[in-house]
Amino acid sequence: MQASEAAPEENQIAFAFMSDSEPRPPRPGTANAQTLSGSVHEPGAIPVIAASMAAGALVLALVALPAREPMLLTLLAILAMLGAFAIFGYIAGHIRIGERVRDEDLVRAFANCLDDGLLVTRRDGRPLYANRALADMVGMTAAGEIKALESLFASDPRAAAAYFRLERAASRREPWREEIEIAGEGGPAQLFRVAQRPCNVPGHDRELGPLSLWTVTDVTAERARQVSAVATLEATLERLDGIPAGLMEVDSHGVVRRLNATLLRWLGLEPQNLSHRALKLADIVTPEGAEQIAGAAAAFYTTGQGVEIDVSIDKGAEVPLRFFARRDAEGGLLVAAFRREADAAEDGPADAEVRFARFFQSSPFGIATVGADGRLVSTNPAFARMIPDGAAAVGSSAADVLCRFADADTRSAVDTALRQALAGTVSAAPIEITVGTDNESRRLYLAPLTQAKEAREAAILYLIDATEQKALEAKFAQSSKMEAVGKLAGGIAHDFNNVLTAIIGFSDLLLQTHRPTDPAYKDIKNIQSSATRAAGLVAKLLAFSRRQTLQAEPLQLDEELAEWSSVVKRSVGEKIELRIPPARDLWYVKTDRTQLEHVILNLANNARDAMPDGGTLIISTRNVTERESQKLGLHGMPVGEYVLVEVSDTGTGMPPEVMARIFDPFFTTKGVGKGTGLGLSTVYGIVKQSGGFIYPESVPGQGTTFRIYLPRHMPGSEGEPVGQKAARKGRPQDLTGSGRVLLVEDEDVVRSFAVRALKRQGYEVFEASTGVEALEVMAQHNDRIDIVVSDVVMPEMDGPTLLKELRKKNPDLKIIFVSGYPHEAFETSLDKNEQFAFLPKPFSLPQLAAKVKEQLGR
Repeated sequence: MQASEAAPEENQIAFAFMSDSEPRPPRPGTANAQTLSGSVHEPGAIPVIAASMAAGALVLALVALPAREPMLLTLLAILAMLGAFAIFGYIAGHIRIGERVRDEDLVRAFANCLDDGLLVTRRDGRPLYANRALADMVGMTAAGEIKALESLFASDPRAAAAYFRLERAASRREPWREEIEIAGEGGPAQLFRVAQRPCNVPGHDRELGPLSLWTVTDVTAERARQVSAVATLEATLERLDGIPAGLMEVDSHGVVRRLNATLLRWLGLEPQNLSHRALKLADIVTPEGAEQIAGAAAAFYTTGQGVEIDVSIDKGAEVPLRFFARRDAEGGLLVAAFRREADAAEDGPADAEVRFARFFQSSPFGIATVGADGRLVSTNPAFARMIPDGAAAVGSSAADVLCRFADADTRSAVDTALRQALAGTVSAAPIEITVGTDNESRRLYLAPLTQAKEAREAAILYLIDATEQKALEAKFAQSSKMEAVGKLAGGIAHDFNNVLTAIIGFSDLLLQTHRPTDPAYKDIKNIQSSATRAAGLVAKLLAFSRRQTLQAEPLQLDEELAEWSSVVKRSVGEKIELRIPPARDLWYVKTDRTQLEHVILNLANNARDAMPDGGTLIISTRNVTERESQKLGLHGMPVGEYVLVEVSDTGTGMPPEVMARIFDPFFTTKGVGKGTGLGLSTVYGIVKQSGGFIYPESVPGQGTTFRIYLPRHMPGSEGEPVGQKAARKGRPQDLTGSGRVLLVEDEDVVRSFAVRALKRQGYEVFEASTGVEALEVMAQHNDRIDIVVSDVVMPEMDGPTLLKELRKKNPDLKIIFVSGYPHEAFETSLDKNEQFAFLPKPFSLPQLAAKVKEQLGR
């Protein structure tokens, strides 16, 4: 709204906002639709004026020309006729020149059409404008002026307080709203919704100042309709509370909106308890039961069948109910429940039906009945749980439900078995099917119920979850295969170690008798190098069979990885980005440092081969708490505290068929001559021998991750020095010594090499081929023997038994065991605190001499 520009004084400005109670002279034609434009001329005025001016100019031109009287007279006649028509049109009101509707008239007309009262006030509360509806609400004074708005609420203290809050908000320039009830004079009370908000008139802020717009709405009739609707709803709900059926409304999120009194009583719930928590459908029935009710809603308009569910809630008692449901317009559920419990004193068909319903619903395996048309008639909660995505809806084709993810052969087998069951033939053999995108395994059994044509249920099927069983079977088969191959590899490796010990040992003896310039020196060196390489392969076999010798020590893996990072980087090359994020407060583990380094390098090399065009290799570590290991639920790994080593790459990944065989010995996907197939087998064996667990995960095209869980070790718990790396002592330079050594070895070539090696270093050596023979030698030279070097596995008497016999007469005698198996393999047959040294086979001359000198200390 804007005031007239011709009247800037206050009384003239106020004139634009005056009430319509002041009479104003009517203008002709104001009701015409064409007069609603506020600033344009009437459509007929401009053409008439333009035509008149053009005609006048033409007349003047013609007057100046001679011999134009006939044409001039014709034009004058036409103009006279047009003028006559224009005069009559103006008198009739069809043509207006220069007339327009003022803005304040438009605003006043629109405001008076409203049912709500409008009031515009200044900052100090003085009114500037009020429409006709407000005048009708508050009334008029004797002088013909509108009463103040506050007079409407002054008679009621509560109404006056509400109006005071509105005025206070208006003085603060804050919007406010109140519903104010005032007592009627001899009639019902009236309810007004009063609201005010600040406003202003652009361009007139100086003259008018800040304004407030008030709206007053009489909502008495609206509130009466609401009260009537609530009363009707309460009466309806009261009637529903008394019917012998449970009623429930559930929203699309599974939250129960309301229940009737009957269902509350059956469930043992108190109405006041529901106001303190959001009750869900899954709180009343199991999640599987909720899925069944949703399935019944989906099939409501096709089959109209309900589902039987045993319900147990706050008081713990089970209530057998039959549920019927349908969807509402918002995606929620309207549920009706009927009690199916028979009289306890009776033992008739109804009681048997209740017992069967309970068995059907509480069964831990899936049960479904099938009609003669091959469609599902009823399903229990376990069946709904075993068929994912809610596909097991009543009324669906049983074959389609069971074979959604099956191949053609499985579909054919299910169709055949289903036809046989519907025909009355029992199928004894179960059918293995897969369901879901995760290919979970299910075992299906079918059996006939009846062949009567009028029967609703013609066959029954049972579904058992075999996913875990199949996984256990696969794991057991893999474990048995690995164990068998490991035993074979371990046995072969032990025999090879004796042969390799002799080859390496005699090579050392020959090298000591030949100069590097001798023609045979290079040949002997090649023999030794080949034997050492063969010893490495045997070590891998022993690692796979978990029978290699580990020099375990407490390690902090973050420190070790920092040391190995340069070696790993050289191994993977420049194309691959290596990341080893630091770990804080990492726990100790106890394992062989060298073997663990071998594990990391092997996995890094595999990652390099999987990223020929470059990529990222991440080696990370972190602690895994006991609670976290329990949540992981990894197969075969007991709950406990672990340190996790995770090796991840962004390579090509591996398909499932390769993943199933990656730990098999001699299995490789590399070309001929590029791999032995023992890399990951060795990794598996080292991790297992260290008491850890390894789990691979790979996605083709995305990469592979190996997760190694090593048990946490408490440093100092076994008396070992924390932080010392005893296994990395330097080899003594001088290998000569003195003393008397008893050498016990059943392999002649190994014993011959060892005897010669020790004698060349200055020792006096006594030899024996068995444990019994060693006891005889000790009986003859008991006081002269300083140390015994003995094999572990020997005929007649093994090494541990020999040690026990020697301890009876010489408890301080030093002994070194040599074996191709780790010392843990025979430690259990010795006393708990027995002291001995150990040297793994195959060993070289320097290693044997160094170990003897180390034990004798001279």
